[in-house]
Amino acid sequence: MFGLGIYLFNQLPYEWWWFLVLLLAPDIGMIGYLFGNKTGAFAYNIFHHKGVAIAIYLLGVYLTSPMVQLIGVILFSHASFDRILGYGLKYDKGFKYTHLGEIGNHNNG
Repeated sequence: MFGLGIYLFNQLPYEWWWFLVLLLAPDIGMIGYLFGNKTGAFAYNIFHHKGVAIAIYLLGVYLTSPMVQLIGVILFSHASFDRILGYGLKYDKGFKYTHLGEIGNHNNG
């Protein structure tokens, strides 16, 4: 999926350095954790949900807006890269509790 994100970015009229600069931008969703686990998980998940990313990208296609498409591609690429690293969508219980298991717990099975 990360490769698909790179491919879709390549179809946009932006220089490659934009991909590298923006790739970590969705982590701004972690700021929500300043307001507690529930708000943090919600904010993080909005910025890291591939379904949201795809919807934004498709909206950009519909509107023929490369900027909106870029936002969708960056969100999708970032979320895909996070999954490669083992970071999943968060539960309200705390930052380390994800749909892929507990971060740092090597006994997830």
